[in-house]
Amino acid sequence: MNRRLFTKNLLLSTAVISSSPVAGFTIRSGTSKIRKGIMWGSIGVGETILEKFTYAKQAGFEGVEPMSHLDREQVLKARDETGMKIPSVCGSLHGRYPLSDPDPLVREKGVDALKHLIEDASVYGADTVLLVPGRVDENVAYDDCWNRSVAEIRKAIPLAARLNVTIAIENVWNNFLLSPLEAARYVDQFHSPYVKFYFDCGNFLIYGWPEQWIRILGNRIVKIHIKEYSMKLAHSEGRRAGFRVDLMEGDVNWPAVMQALADTGYNDWAIVEQRGGDTEEGLADLAKRLGKILKS
Repeated sequence: MNRRLFTKNLLLSTAVISSSPVAGFTIRSGTSKIRKGIMWGSIGVGETILEKFTYAKQAGFEGVEPMSHLDREQVLKARDETGMKIPSVCGSLHGRYPLSDPDPLVREKGVDALKHLIEDASVYGADTVLLVPGRVDENVAYDDCWNRSVAEIRKAIPLAARLNVTIAIENVWNNFLLSPLEAARYVDQFHSPYVKFYFDCGNFLIYGWPEQWIRILGNRIVKIHIKEYSMKLAHSEGRRAGFRVDLMEGDVNWPAVMQALADTGYNDWAIVEQRGGDTEEGLADLAKRLGKILKS
């Protein structure tokens, strides 16, 4: 797709979504039972995989989101011995081998890593994988990032469908998918139930209000990361400093987030990706704070 056609299609699709800002929006009645999980990188105690799962369980979490390319036998042992669930798996190589890279050999390695990620999830009984689709920088134009990443993700969809694993796209300050309308369009173009969105509450605060993103993305969201962010710290010490704040002590409006999730019928996992889990007490505090958020 050339730049002119890319721009035309994006503008047309955005206009359609804009005229119906809750495309993909579903309302379900009843009380949601969102389960409590924690991401691998937030478990700062324990040396082995089993120890990390054990500490997470003792803290009050129900599931762990591991990284891809770990020792599968050890992950399965930790899952089975602790009784913890594995709701999703996070890709560990999409930063090294972005699907937007100008080098086709790098993209090929990225697709191989994505397929390995999907297979990891299937082995563990997880239904979702987290993928960062690419990044825009001085060497990768925005439309090239879009076109290349879409083409490469399509190569993994047949495997995802066969193994019944959803590829969930996440935005991580990669200069890409900077509005909820655009994020919705990106997911919709695949026309596949196996490509959805992984929403991170903290990452989006600099772009707007997470609750607005949630309502627009609607049932495209299959998993959420619970992360805090401080606009005050970001303004005074730099963007990255905004993450240096404890859960519930930043600027994410958690009652509004939870209301938006309820309104869209979200009823899956809330997975903590947050500082503070470097001790047993810290992990327990994260689980406690997550519980408060889910009740807000």
